[in-house]
Amino acid sequence: MDTLESRVKKDNVAIVLVEPQIPENIGAAARAMHNMDLHRLILVNPKNPDQDRILKLATAHSADVIDRMEVYEDLQEALGLFQFIAGTTARTGTARPTLKNPRSLAQELIEVSQENSVAILFGPEDRGLSNDQLRYCHTITTIPTSSFSSLNLAQAVLVISYEIFLASGEWQSENTPRLANSFELEGMYGHLKEVLTKIGFLNPQNPEHWMLFIRRMFSRMGMRSKEVRTLRGICRQIDWYTDQIEKKQKLEDNGDHPDK
Repeated sequence: MDTLESRVKKDNVAIVLVEPQIPENIGAAARAMHNMDLHRLILVNPKNPDQDRILKLATAHSADVIDRMEVYEDLQEALGLFQFIAGTTARTGTARPTLKNPRSLAQELIEVSQENSVAILFGPEDRGLSNDQLRYCHTITTIPTSSFSSLNLAQAVLVISYEIFLASGEWQSENTPRLANSFELEGMYGHLKEVLTKIGFLNPQNPEHWMLFIRRMFSRMGMRSKEVRTLRGICRQIDWYTDQIEKKQKLEDNGDHPDK
């Protein structure tokens, strides 16, 4: 029988705390991760990364998580090399539908993590992840609660980490192939926005409205690097074709026949 370690590449799963405000919460989150055998912690623009206060709740056993902790100022830079990104939120709505519960998310992450780097995002204690931050995510999850939906940051990290730990012993499906990373995807989305605005599909006053639907559509597909390159090639061809039409129209407007 396969062991837990032979089935799960836990080094490919990272917990990302976006703009955490309380150092003790960072330490408690590191302890929760260590309890569930996750060890890669990333902080993005922490408000008070006081090492002494962090270590108060990290405990000696989880100090190695803090020692290897990565700190970034910019979320896009922090996520650049991850191929699969999941966001957590207590608030739902039209712009942020709950696509997964923690258990189904964990099952998917264990499979995906075999060949891909996975980031799980948690927002600031007072407001959670913003819509702009959630747009980087391939999927979103909410932890079900009885009444008050907001959990302490470390509690939320523990719940998600626990589900991943449980799912690691149940995984039996085939590996998911390597997916495109965030740098590749964001380049593709930027290229798509330019081209779709150019041909009149997107409203230039509010292109992000429809881009959100496009992001969700491709996130469900699980884009690979080759597919991203193919789509960008299509965008370049559309760019070239529309430029030719514009040049032809200018010649005709000036009284010149383009074929002469």
